Amino acid sequence: MSTKQGRPSRRKIDPEHPAVQKEWQLQEAKARFSEVFRMARERGPQRVTKHGRTAVVVLPAEEYERLFRSKAHQGSLAQFFANSPLAGSGIQLDRQRDFGRAIDL
Repeated sequence: MSTKQGRPSRRKIDPEHPAVQKEWQLQEAKARFSEVFRMARERGPQRVTKHGRTAVVVLPAEEYERLFRSKAHQGSLAQFFANSPLAGSGIQLDRQRDFGRAIDL
């Protein structure tokens, strides 16, 4: 950010609302893990980078559980097919047992 004269402006940092850091280099995250942990609990997911790329994300357990539950499949494959709109359509899904074919060697 700069002023009209081309000089960089000096933003004052409010100690009550410091800038939220959401990305940490691996070395810094290791050295300041308690802070990364606290920020994840209070401010949301914290990214940890290695070689400039996001490697892991630290997030509260409740958020992880919510994400995990939303992706978990409910029921079995048999239940899925039984609840399908095609369940009563008369489609033949049974296969006849095939014992292979005879070949001459």
